[in-house]
Amino acid sequence: MTENKKIRIEYYRSAISTPVKHKLVIKGLGFTRLNQIVERVDNESVRGMVKTVPHLVRIIN
Repeated sequence: MTENKKIRIEYYRSAISTPVKHKLVIKGLGFTRLNQIVERVDNESVRGMVKTVPHLVRIIN
């Protein structure tokens, strides 16, 4: 049985004046409001999404 590792991500900076692609990444990660913390499966796709918007989100452990 493989244990799915989780990653906690915080949305800490507004995406108001960012490109549309960045806004779509924020929405794809599941954020709906500022200062929200979500827990996602730690895989390459989620890490790639976080890597595209490092100025808007931070990883919390």
